[in-house]
Amino acid sequence: MNDTFAPNADEYEVIKKIASSSNDGPVLMININKYIPNAGYPDGKLYQDYMKALYVLLDQIGARILWHIPVLGQPVGTQPADEILGAWYPSHKGFLSLREQPGSDESFRCRDLCVDQAVVHRCPENIIPM
Repeated sequence: MNDTFAPNADEYEVIKKIASSSNDGPVLMININKYIPNAGYPDGKLYQDYMKALYVLLDQIGARILWHIPVLGQPVGTQPADEILGAWYPSHKGFLSLREQPGSDESFRCRDLCVDQAVVHRCPENIIPM
């Protein structure tokens, strides 16, 4: 497995506990992706294949991409990023089941060909008004 996608073991334990509890519910995952140049983000074939496979995979568990937006610059920090995605999952259990779905091999294969670096943040599904 590419170290870029190595799971945070402590966070996965938290997610597993929530998924097996009676308090499991929707969750928003914020994905910050840096693509390899050959992916051709945002119009290249590799990137388009990745998005197509990702949408199919998410649909299988009732999840969806709420939005994805290009990163124009980074006035603070040094995390490389080309795109930020907001992915809504109906449950933590659904998120954990991604690898078990039909078509997951294709989605993860495309991801491995496109994504140079990825960071995923788990957030509440609702937006907290300020």
